[in-house]
Amino acid sequence: MNQKERTNDNSNAQDPYRFQRKALQVPDAQALVSQYVSRGDKMTETLPLEQSDGRVLATDISAPHPYPTFRRSGMDGYAIFSSDTEKCSGGETVWLKVIDNIPCGVVSEHEITSGFAARIMTGAQVPDGADAVVMLEMTERKTEGSTEWIGVKKVIEKHKNITPIGLELQGGEVILKKGRRIGPGEISVLATFGVHEVEVMRKPLVGIFSTGTELLDIREELQPGKIRNSNTHMLAAQIREAGAEPVVMDAIPDDINVARQKVEEALERYDIVVTTGGVSVGDFDIMGDLVRNGSMKMLFNKVTMRPGSVTTAAVQHDKLLFALSGNPGACFVGFLLFVRPTIRQMLGMEEIYLKEWVVELGTDYTRVNNFTRFVRGRLEVADGRVVAIPAQLDESNVMITIKDSSCLIVIPPELKGAVAGQKVKVLLLPGAVS
Repeated sequence: MNQKERTNDNSNAQDPYRFQRKALQVPDAQALVSQYVSRGDKMTETLPLEQSDGRVLATDISAPHPYPTFRRSGMDGYAIFSSDTEKCSGGETVWLKVIDNIPCGVVSEHEITSGFAARIMTGAQVPDGADAVVMLEMTERKTEGSTEWIGVKKVIEKHKNITPIGLELQGGEVILKKGRRIGPGEISVLATFGVHEVEVMRKPLVGIFSTGTELLDIREELQPGKIRNSNTHMLAAQIREAGAEPVVMDAIPDDINVARQKVEEALERYDIVVTTGGVSVGDFDIMGDLVRNGSMKMLFNKVTMRPGSVTTAAVQHDKLLFALSGNPGACFVGFLLFVRPTIRQMLGMEEIYLKEWVVELGTDYTRVNNFTRFVRGRLEVADGRVVAIPAQLDESNVMITIKDSSCLIVIPPELKGAVAGQKVKVLLLPGAVS
């Protein structure tokens, strides 16, 4: 397609209003998007527990029984009647007759009464009558014929070394709440209570495509003036981390009619659509034109943030479209601030936005801007203090420092830059704190 053809296809290239964008503050833009997010309460499925890792619970789960379900020994030792040891306060050794040996998984048929004891393993069920367990190391043993005796020289308190029924959870208590992401700890708890199937939120399907005739597939050889389509693959990884399922589509050339058709098809098929590229004010940046003049409702097309001020959001038929910058740094930040919270809200998760910390700035940051800057950085601990080190290369079009970042350092315009040692707000990136 030659230059003239490209200009004609982009019917809004001469539209003077493309330069008149009303900028929203980031919190206002986030709140506006949130109003159009479908919680997806009917988007659930039931999975075997072993397939639920990483998924989000769709319902509260309550304990079907107390845990522990029986009085459990906390030590290898002897189950005893604690009042028998009261004589030990005067220095006397109390001898108790051993009448049973109780390994884990075995329930004793004997009741412990005064003068008797039972050998017991850690985790085994304490026999009736016994109200304490004395550690093996605190006893001495002797044998008379076929009878075994233990000697105790110290007073043992009632309930010593016995885990009571329901110490961790009572029957009917909520084990895990709706909206919680399942991990190894959650799976352990659910398995303990015999919960072998769980109802989880269905993963939202997120369609992704890039725009631009300059894009190459990552398998293609480099060509003059071309770049490989890395943003699509970065977004796919971010979408998986957020809890959704990415669907990567072919890149779209700079043709507004093709873009309109592809976007409408994607909005019919997927729960969310994310594009990268085509949102600035250049003649061939078509997503902004499509969103503003198409059949969809534009929510915003400018945000007071750097990078990514041209981040755009729209809605059509209750489906959200996010048009992110084609610059990798801006695309990365735009996803974290707007798309990731949308996915997490759809899944019913409690914490939908990035976690905030206040830390010390590790080095000076001197760049000044009229918009709030979200600076890529890494967190370090120095002399017991958490500090944030800004990336040396943080331009919108720089991608290499994304891999080294663990936070976004928030520099509002009123700071006029920031100096080392100054307290700043940071947004923790996913996985920053393990």
